[in-house]
Amino acid sequence: MTKANAQPSAISRSIAHHLQSVRKARGLSLDKTAQLTGVSKAMLGQIERGESSPTIATLWKIATGLACSFSSFLSGDETAPTSQHADNKFANDPNVTIKTLFPFNSATQFEMFELCLTDFHEQHSSAHQIGVTEHIHVLQGKLGVLQDGQWQTYQAQEQCILRADQPHGYRDEVGETRFIVVIHYPT
Repeated sequence: MTKANAQPSAISRSIAHHLQSVRKARGLSLDKTAQLTGVSKAMLGQIERGESSPTIATLWKIATGLACSFSSFLSGDETAPTSQHADNKFANDPNVTIKTLFPFNSATQFEMFELCLTDFHEQHSSAHQIGVTEHIHVLQGKLGVLQDGQWQTYQAQEQCILRADQPHGYRDEVGETRFIVVIHYPT
């Protein structure tokens, strides 16, 4: 949560702006958006006003419910060169850093991120849209990946493909783990 008198962070402002833009462009009320996303009307209103910063899991629920890419919430300009995409820290997820390497592109149907988990953090995600896959490559450390209710561990320079249309998760196994995720959305 952002403090009442504090200015929202750049990431919170970007999320708020994109959420409100998508919702209004589709003619959705906060009630209807809450039904689609599984995020309460009160929380959606707080996010839009910049009063609350969502967790990564909540942002995924919003993106999935609105059938939007995750990266569309992180950057106002999805065509910006990769050098302009800074590390994004979420106020409610201090042990996760996300850097957008390639924002979503409708021609390729993918987006690419570099994630860093620290302090043995475990990150769970609800199911994304049907058919979404995550292609993971571990850069440094040791990554636990939860799929089908089972944890599998991957070392640096190993990779896997995760069916992201079911609940899944990531876990830092050594204190700091960096990995790349390419998220592919089916057409």
